Amino acid sequence: MSTDKSTALTTTHATRHDGWTVARQSLFLRELAASHSVKRAAKAARMSRQSAYGLRARLKGEPFDLAWTAALRCRFDALAEAAMDRALNGVEVPHFYKGELVGTSRRYDERPTVALLAMRERFRGPQRFSSHPAAAFDVEDFGPLLARVESGPETWREEIRAQREAEYAEEEGEDEGDAEEAGAEETDGGAARAVSVWRAY
Repeated sequence: MSTDKSTALTTTHATRHDGWTVARQSLFLRELAASHSVKRAAKAARMSRQSAYGLRARLKGEPFDLAWTAALRCRFDALAEAAMDRALNGVEVPHFYKGELVGTSRRYDERPTVALLAMRERFRGPQRFSSHPAAAFDVEDFGPLLARVESGPETWREEIRAQREAEYAEEEGEDEGDAEEAGAEETDGGAARAVSVWRAY
């Protein structure tokens, strides 16, 4: 069952022994989206750059990892737009002679644009089945993914397990309700038969 990306599955987070609390993960991701710098983001969270990469490696494919990618995309699109503008319109280059500006020309360089477009493809995460919770999020969904990191289970497996337990509990409740209803109908039927017998006498 897919989880709507506008809502998060609330859970109680276990105490982490590596220092990466949910609050620090959130702070790191917010700074990463703002600065596009892993070093600055780790410093803001009062953690090391190496431990940030270690956490991402351990949670590969999980909400934190996807939010990391989405955070980079927050700045990537702006960089790609600027690079495209330079590729199409060029960059004005001044020409001086003996310290005086004598003219300008335009230099066109499409290499940065080509490189950025290639990087964009790398940001695309693995394809998920529509029933997987991760399928509810796009690579640009930084806000919803951040909310998922802050309030949901650490892994998709935990979320799937919680959803299945909730569905099982709901089915159990429906079965009990049906059994009670059937029992009530049987009781009513027995009472009606007793009345009929009494009237016959």
